[in-house]
Amino acid sequence: MSFLSATLSRVKPSPTIAVTNKARELAAAGKDVIGLGAGEPDFDTPQNIKDAAKAAIDAGKTKYTAVDGIPELKAAICAKLKRDNGLDYVPAQVTVGTGGKQVLYNALMATLNPGDEVIIPAPYWVSYPDMVLLAGGTPVIAQASMQTGFKLTADQLEAAITPKTKWFIFNSPSNPTGAGYTWDELKELTDVLLRHPHVWVMTDDMYEHLIYGDFEFCTPAQVEPRLYDRTLTCNGVSKAYAMTGWRIGYAAGPKDLIAAMGKIQSQSTSNPCSISQWAAVEALNGPQDFIPVNNALFQKRRDMVVDMLNAAPGITCPVPEGAFYVYPSIAGCIGKTTPAGVKITDDEVFATALLEEAGVAVVFGAAFGLSPNFRVSYATADDALRAACTRIQDFCAKLS
Repeated sequence: MSFLSATLSRVKPSPTIAVTNKARELAAAGKDVIGLGAGEPDFDTPQNIKDAAKAAIDAGKTKYTAVDGIPELKAAICAKLKRDNGLDYVPAQVTVGTGGKQVLYNALMATLNPGDEVIIPAPYWVSYPDMVLLAGGTPVIAQASMQTGFKLTADQLEAAITPKTKWFIFNSPSNPTGAGYTWDELKELTDVLLRHPHVWVMTDDMYEHLIYGDFEFCTPAQVEPRLYDRTLTCNGVSKAYAMTGWRIGYAAGPKDLIAAMGKIQSQSTSNPCSISQWAAVEALNGPQDFIPVNNALFQKRRDMVVDMLNAAPGITCPVPEGAFYVYPSIAGCIGKTTPAGVKITDDEVFATALLEEAGVAVVFGAAFGLSPNFRVSYATADDALRAACTRIQDFCAKLS
């Protein structure tokens, strides 16, 4: 429609949300659908966090707060960053938003001018490029591959940097691949960034605590302290604390940038939900002992899903270091035909046929910038995961 903004034509709706909605619609219509599209834990929010929220309601903490977060939450975030990452921040360097997505969006809106470039490694979380476009910038996609474990190399980062580069967006462990960078792998990237002082680093650490085996998480400003003054370290309580619906994200960085992000937020949403903020204080300050327990369950699911998908004809599934996703390749299925007569030409056709013919909802790889793959979220019940993987095996076995 002609009255809509031209900016809107540059972006597309979130494919992950679209897949989840489509699965819900089919299920509501009576179809047996197993949804593996949503990126949220199936665990309930821990009781101590829910109790803190109830106490905040009872105490009348239901009014407007400071635009970018209550002092108690900012203090908890500073303590968390020191405790977990060895990073020193003061409250004036911290902002709190309505979910991690708003924090990233605020930063891009506050800093990008037309022509500014933002380097985004692919596979990427679906929202990064579209948020850059909405903010008037230009996404520059740096293509990783399955051969490098879906991780960007130093040479690839170097090749992507131009005089117009404003940001490098870094996400480890990754959505959609679960790939996590080791200290040495990240040091190679930070060495490149040191040579380009005009490039800022936006690091999305949302899956920091969801790591498996002997993998150890690290973040850019921790690996290379000389990048501290041009790094925005972003995180939130959604994934590790099973608080996706509470909508609390946060970031720490230079005071001027944090103030600019606060200005954006003051004219858009204003403060995040007061009750959610008090719940997040308890999440960060309270017991953390449930995290390794949940991770043990996630790792068991990961191993089952990887084994079962690798047993499906035409599928190759690497083992990720973290998050709760796998990102298998369907290269061996391309060119084949489903029992319903659909020819598999790409991963989007594969995902659509899998949903319609086998009742399994996954997100196609093109949405994340790397094909022919698809993303499975294994943050769902064991029985449903096993049944879904069995359906995928059967679906692939019947391709001709």
